[in-house]
Amino acid sequence: MSLPTVEDTEGFGRRLGGVLRAGDLVVLTGPLGAGKTALVRGIGAGLGVRGDVTSPTFVIARVHRPDPAKGGRVALVHADAYRLGSAVDPRAEIDDLDLDASVDDSVTVVEWGEGMVEQLSDAYLGVRIDRRDDDSRMIELVPSGGDWAARLEGL
Repeated sequence: MSLPTVEDTEGFGRRLGGVLRAGDLVVLTGPLGAGKTALVRGIGAGLGVRGDVTSPTFVIARVHRPDPAKGGRVALVHADAYRLGSAVDPRAEIDDLDLDASVDDSVTVVEWGEGMVEQLSDAYLGVRIDRRDDDSRMIELVPSGGDWAARLEGL
């Protein structure tokens, strides 16, 4: 799927947020500047969470609580494993974040998490984002297990 602008990327994230529920794990991959955080901003809007969704690169993970005034229904845990990728054992650092403690009660979205976080859930959604020379984004959804394929049909 092609998304011409950052606003389109956020809009798609909002639609995706509308089908997400507690216990969902979303693993984002793509180069720097591809639009991963823009997508998560949209997911946060679709979930109706509090606060601004920004890149958690330097804090590694942020929790955004649901905002009842926005129709919020579930928390968003937004993690960024970019800085963990250079560790000797990045999976041990992921374990230290205790993402497994909140994965059942929230939507967990991990940027740069491919190969490190899939064990947190029996089923997860992989999202690959690439940025083209014209600044449009190409998004590929890769469902793994569970009922992802059925839930994604309407997107």
